[in-house]
Amino acid sequence: MKSAELCEALRSGKRVYGTLIVSSSPEWPQHVKHLDLDFVFIDTEHVAIGRETLAWICQAYQSLEITPLVRIPTSDPYLASIALDAGAGGIIAPYVEKPEQVQKLRGAIKYRPIKGVKSRDILDGKVDALEPELASYLNTRNQAAMLVNIESVAAIRALDEILCVPGLDAVLIGPHDLSCSMGIPEAYDHPDFDHAVRTILKKARDAGVGAGIHYSGDDIDQEISWIKEGGANLIIHSADIISFIKCMREDIHKIKGALGDDIIPTSADNLFI
Repeated sequence: MKSAELCEALRSGKRVYGTLIVSSSPEWPQHVKHLDLDFVFIDTEHVAIGRETLAWICQAYQSLEITPLVRIPTSDPYLASIALDAGAGGIIAPYVEKPEQVQKLRGAIKYRPIKGVKSRDILDGKVDALEPELASYLNTRNQAAMLVNIESVAAIRALDEILCVPGLDAVLIGPHDLSCSMGIPEAYDHPDFDHAVRTILKKARDAGVGAGIHYSGDDIDQEISWIKEGGANLIIHSADIISFIKCMREDIHKIKGALGDDIIPTSADNLFI
């Protein structure tokens, strides 16, 4: 799925599917293409991916028509521009709590390469209409998706204003940070957390904005419930490293059990992304 198709799907309510990709191995994209995914989530906030590596990852997935959504380290328009230059098909801004943050991102994502005074005038509404040739050029060039992480109580309080910013394609719930902000860390089955998730999803979908949660827990039924009943249409399930750990642990324990070797119990792995 290309970026423009992804944006249209998110806003219309069509479900799109992806996963978090941590591996930067050049072998990875050719195998990921067989997973029937619409996009991949590339995280540069918590994962050590340099600018050059990010560029080839984005270009590789773009060539397979799997849109690379890149989360930048902060909601900085400059960092958004760097990721877009690398080939990102969409930008995810972390820990957004104010509509002003989204407005600034809008300038970098939807109006690039306009900068400076002209950019500020456009975003402040001081420009009634863009020159026809420029408007056509920007619409053709700037088809990347704009997404923001909703990860705090403050973000939920400001959600109505955030959703009013033109050009916002989707909101993505960050479950770990949100649960911590609510004072119930990692209590994803807590009724208050469930209510918060459903509130965010409903408000976003009612506003014609895509919505989802990056879920990597074991309770897939809960994830399905948020999709079917809550209306989530941005489905980011698990991560390559999490799936590897789960599968490898099961295989190794099965082999050890069959051979009568000791199996050391291990706790669930926590990947806070």
